Amino acid sequence: MKTINKRARARYEVIKRLEAGVVLNRAEAKAIQNGRVDLSRSFAKILNGEIFLINMQVHARTDFGSNENGRTRKLLVHRSEIENLLLSMKSRKLTLVPLGVYNKGRLVKIELALVRDKLKHEKRESLRRRD
Repeated sequence: MKTINKRARARYEVIKRLEAGVVLNRAEAKAIQNGRVDLSRSFAKILNGEIFLINMQVHARTDFGSNENGRTRKLLVHRSEIENLLLSMKSRKLTLVPLGVYNKGRLVKIELALVRDKLKHEKRESLRRRD
């Protein structure tokens, strides 16, 4: 099942897309397969040469009642790709946001994108084009 981030597609102009794996526990993977995930306020950050996804809400059912919905999750990307992303983020003032979550076989993948904010008139123009 694929879950998309509609807020990111409306707010940002996508510059470059990439696919990343994500480190999850069993309950979170099952919840994502069933579509119980919210990406609307999430973003990715590069810390110490690794990419982390922040504020992804996964509504997993656990037996012991722990509530780790918005915990930080590590993304699995090659080091050379991380370095390229870091360079382009710094030089062009871009942001890294998730566009969607989907299953690829038994693996859960996140579609990330380098984006820049749309200006107000660009948002209006894209709304007109869509209608």
